Amino acid sequence: MLVAQLAVMANGVIDTVMAGRLSAADLAAVGLGASIYVSVYIGANGVLLALSPIVAQHHGAGRPEQIGAEVRQGFLLAVVLSAAGCALLVWHGPFLALGAPPPEVAARTSLYLYGVAAGLPAALAFRVFHGLNTAISRPKAVMAVNLAGLLLKVPLNALFMFGFDAGASGLPSALSLPAMGGAGCAAATAVISWVSAAVALAMLRGPRYRAFALAGSWRPEPRRLVALLRLGLPTGASYMIEVTAFAFISVFVARLGATVAASQQIAANLVGVAYMFPLAVAHATGVLAAQAIGAGDARRARGIALHGSGLALMAGTAIGGLLFSFRHAVAGAYADDPQVIAAAVGLLVLVAAYVPFDAVQVAMAFALRAWRVATLPMAVYAVSLWGIGLGGGWWLAYGPQGVGARLGLEGAQPFWAAAAASVMVAACGLAWLLARVLRREADQPVGSAAPRSAPGLSPAAAPLTGGAAAAAAADNAAPPTMKRSR
Repeated sequence: MLVAQLAVMANGVIDTVMAGRLSAADLAAVGLGASIYVSVYIGANGVLLALSPIVAQHHGAGRPEQIGAEVRQGFLLAVVLSAAGCALLVWHGPFLALGAPPPEVAARTSLYLYGVAAGLPAALAFRVFHGLNTAISRPKAVMAVNLAGLLLKVPLNALFMFGFDAGASGLPSALSLPAMGGAGCAAATAVISWVSAAVALAMLRGPRYRAFALAGSWRPEPRRLVALLRLGLPTGASYMIEVTAFAFISVFVARLGATVAASQQIAANLVGVAYMFPLAVAHATGVLAAQAIGAGDARRARGIALHGSGLALMAGTAIGGLLFSFRHAVAGAYADDPQVIAAAVGLLVLVAAYVPFDAVQVAMAFALRAWRVATLPMAVYAVSLWGIGLGGGWWLAYGPQGVGARLGLEGAQPFWAAAAASVMVAACGLAWLLARVLRREADQPVGSAAPRSAPGLSPAAAPLTGGAAAAAAADNAAPPTMKRSR
């Protein structure tokens, strides 16, 4: 899982480094465009992530035929989400109005968003493949496809960013491509998304997936779709809250000029890279806990949740320390402009404080997903990440009292100071909630057919464990709601 996710993040690193070698305006456009795209993509992806714990519980309980039925409905849901996401990316005027970037950055950002919109349907279809393989403990398939896509990234970026003069190579001039600048990164991403989706479809036709009967009926099944949505909508909303709180920093600082926006893109990219190992641990934690729940082993599920959260915290602390220690060298590797480097170094001090709390909160959120707990974590994110993070960052940066300036915060630093405080609050809130869920499960009799709700959790949000989970699945009962994080 880690290698697969690092391959995805490496695409973003390549985009940032190659755009940074063009101009500050190109780098700022790639950062702003990527932030808008991620806000749309992650919301849709969050809904599709409901597939993973459902499939993992079927896998743990030994019900392969149910897995195929769930995956087919996941693909149908991806089609609907793609239509909505493409519309938001194509008609992106409100996003740009919110950020108010300089005209040269806005024009490049528009081209970038058109490019990623072309690849969104394929990207969401691949996420269904990703969710299936993660849930059944076959992450190497996803890793292989992501690594293959990574090999294409640099040559495709160069082709679209710098253009191709077919006449100079003795080819028909109709094969020439214009130079797209930073927006060429988006065109390359779209091509890789479609190639990855095609490879994934070919793999699903292989013998390793035959037991799941994936070629069954493709008619919409309202019961399964409702179950996916009951689980996925709170998850998608939580993703939207977390990612917009993170990505909209780029939107809000766009008005501060290309230098600040470029430094923000460097910080955002590094946070994304730092997030990869904790995210891999979180994925493994959620999947293995859900498989244990499906198998009726609540004790093992609790142990996995606790160990996964502890490992993520240790990893985040180590990564944050490395970013702080080598902040000058890291910033210099991303850009040549001394002003951009100086601004990025100042941000990385705050990023180093942000990373440990971000790491532990995502692990706990994925653990809660295994028990299909959704609504209360979403509320935790709304209060902490939107209220403290975005709201507090805006107040520090643009408030009438000039609080941020008096504290010595400049550029994008007010937003990152507030972001660090917000993920600390979110981690504390999710830790409290996970403790309540685990305490409830410890009190739950093994094989009980009627799990109790912890105080503050509605019966609809209570997870099914042990014999209750198996009985509900056997009766084709709709799963209860849940939640997760970014």
